Amino acid sequence: MKNISIIGVGLIGGSFALNLRALYKDAFIQGIDQNDAHIAEAIDLGLINKKGNQESIGQSDLVVLATPVNAALKLLPNILDRLSPKALAVDMGSTKSTICQAVDGHPKRAQFLANHPIAGTEFSGPSAAHLSLFKNKTNIICDIEKTDPELSKSVLDIFEAIGMKIRYMDSKAHDKHIAYVSHLSHISSFMLGKTVIEKEKNERNIFDMAGSGFESTVRLAKSSPEMWAPIFEQNKANVIETLEEYIQNLNHFKALMESDDFEAIRSEMENTNYIKTILKGIS
Repeated sequence: MKNISIIGVGLIGGSFALNLRALYKDAFIQGIDQNDAHIAEAIDLGLINKKGNQESIGQSDLVVLATPVNAALKLLPNILDRLSPKALAVDMGSTKSTICQAVDGHPKRAQFLANHPIAGTEFSGPSAAHLSLFKNKTNIICDIEKTDPELSKSVLDIFEAIGMKIRYMDSKAHDKHIAYVSHLSHISSFMLGKTVIEKEKNERNIFDMAGSGFESTVRLAKSSPEMWAPIFEQNKANVIETLEEYIQNLNHFKALMESDDFEAIRSEMENTNYIKTILKGIS
């Protein structure tokens, strides 16, 4: 795999570029990004060789789409139009159902792999990219039966070579489950940060009194709104369902507090401690 185009050279696209460089010493990687400063930074950091364009997409063996999901939705049909017969387009977005539906009838649908690496940090941009981002992380492949087996194998081999654990899911099931384990976590973090900022007008109080528990809980609130708002929009129905259940649990906890039923609260927390066993089993 020699000619590669990466659209979106931030944390995900840049980290994938570093891994491709480690695997393919002679790879020529072109980057496309709406932010010219990102392109210049990606070149300086050695993530990409040069700035790419629409023409370079047609010359690529692999096109990696690592943009916000709303941009990916608009870009993918045109990318497929330009692909050479043996090339593959792979997206890295956190929602899968909408983008899969958008190209279901495309004549080159078999040249698209719907992919979601469960990897990331709260940081963004080319400088956030690092080689170990994907190591030991889960990579969810959706609707694999719609992708050409020979083309998909070449990229699945890359995912395995960089240390990812592969799982296969239906795109609709993916979006439902990811709303609980990822999207709700980000909303909780954003809203906790908002609550504290609104209540604690004195920023010094937040800085002085916030411990490691608060810092770890609001870590995701530092994530890019430009990336996350489109995710919530595309997965709206599933996110609302998770919010309704979460709010129900919060109201239940509040009711127990109001009724001084602290034994029930202790029991609720003890039961929820089982999450430690679950997380230990998948770490």
